[in-house]
Amino acid sequence: MLFRIRLLGGLMAMAMVCLGTSAVASEAGSGAEGKPLIVVSTTQIADFTRQVVGNRFAVHGILAPGADPHTYQPTPGDARRVARAALVIENGLFLEGSNWMTILANDAGRPLLTATQGVRLLELPEDAEEEHPYDPHAWFDPANAAVYVRNITRAVSELMPEHAGEFRARSTLYLAQLRALDGWIREQLAVLPEDRRLLVTSHDAFEYFARAYNLRTSAPVGWSTGSELGAGLTPARRREVVAAIAESGVPAIFVETSVNPAVIRQIAEEAGVRVADPLYSDSMGAPGSPGDTYIGMMRENVLTIIAALAPQDGDPE
Repeated sequence: MLFRIRLLGGLMAMAMVCLGTSAVASEAGSGAEGKPLIVVSTTQIADFTRQVVGNRFAVHGILAPGADPHTYQPTPGDARRVARAALVIENGLFLEGSNWMTILANDAGRPLLTATQGVRLLELPEDAEEEHPYDPHAWFDPANAAVYVRNITRAVSELMPEHAGEFRARSTLYLAQLRALDGWIREQLAVLPEDRRLLVTSHDAFEYFARAYNLRTSAPVGWSTGSELGAGLTPARRREVVAAIAESGVPAIFVETSVNPAVIRQIAEEAGVRVADPLYSDSMGAPGSPGDTYIGMMRENVLTIIAALAPQDGDPE
């Protein structure tokens, strides 16, 4: 197979992947208007998938805008949708909490695509204390987003080979848009001097972005929001973070749209810096908002970062 697919339902699942459109729809059930159904975990993957499939599939994203994949608890409705899916797509790398998307697909015997297959992964810091060693937030580098798109394109082309040319054509256009996005981000962030290139956020979701665009990051609660909701920040770590922010001279730090902002707001107050407008992190924005697509969320994040960190007239030298 051209994409990484787990044969969770034995020979029936394998046969379903190899069949054409009508067989896929009848075996797996259908979504809106009788179209074969693809169920995905995150809002970003839902957008990538829709960019490729057009109206050939119904695409359902389990996570709503603003939801946190690290702490999400699947519902019976999620399980019913997955059971009707021709294809299930996850981010993987334990972004989906305790691997909840894999479990849903496994329980339903549905084929599962891990969209991060083939991404050049970043290792988690040694103090992350996680059994899984890699940072799951790979989509924050548009070059990695292109890997997601190519994986999705191969998968749906195998499911519906009679429309493979159409899927590849859409993918080609979208990949060109991702390359343009990458160039635009580099141009925009060039206004930040070295001493302003520190991105302090609620949790460590931006390391791929930082590596791609020569930024530094700091995240008080670590890579997973579970630490914020559980034991929280130790007093010693809190003092360390506050001192580092104050010493850095950075003018603002950031909250995220999918993470409780309480901790980062308290740290900002203690460090004497302001809290900038929220960044989109694990989720895109609500429909109709500027960040309701992947390209939109990346654009808005860059503009928010520049507004908060770029030198302004009247700043001290």
